[in-house]
Amino acid sequence: SGIIRSLKTFARVNANDLEQVDINDLLRNMIKLTSTVFRSRIKMHTEFGELPKVHCYPGLLNQVFLNLIVNAGQAITEEGTITVRTSAEEPYVHISVADSGTGIPTSVRSKIFSAGFTTKPIGEGTGLGLAITHEIVEDTHGGKIDFESEPGQGTTFHVRIPIEQSDSN
Repeated sequence: SGIIRSLKTFARVNANDLEQVDINDLLRNMIKLTSTVFRSRIKMHTEFGELPKVHCYPGLLNQVFLNLIVNAGQAITEEGTITVRTSAEEPYVHISVADSGTGIPTSVRSKIFSAGFTTKPIGEGTGLGLAITHEIVEDTHGGKIDFESEPGQGTTFHVRIPIEQSDSN
């Protein structure tokens, strides 16, 4: 919990960091960045819908997208695909990141957003990525994050970010 408190302090945002951004542009840039890591092993597909500009903290959302895309790539053991989709669902934009990986075992699904929980071997994961992602989406942006997974078939994470931020976020 001390590490998470430190990260929260480091990632503290203020109202001046809020910007109107094109979520599809953020995702395009993050896909370019991560595709160099996956090389030809993973094919990236995108299905971007028409989106309004979103009032958000773009640096924090970049962290969310990075975490989800990297996790998706790590869930694919050999070759596979990651599909990133966007759509407008008033009052949200909906971003989904789907992978053709191993899926999340039913026994650990309730812990997936818990700080310190990881399915990776010791030394390969901190268990903070999805906990931080959850906090950025739900606490900082007032959005929603959930997932669906089928063992052996893959996982899809769904992120819904409000188009406009309320004063309480």
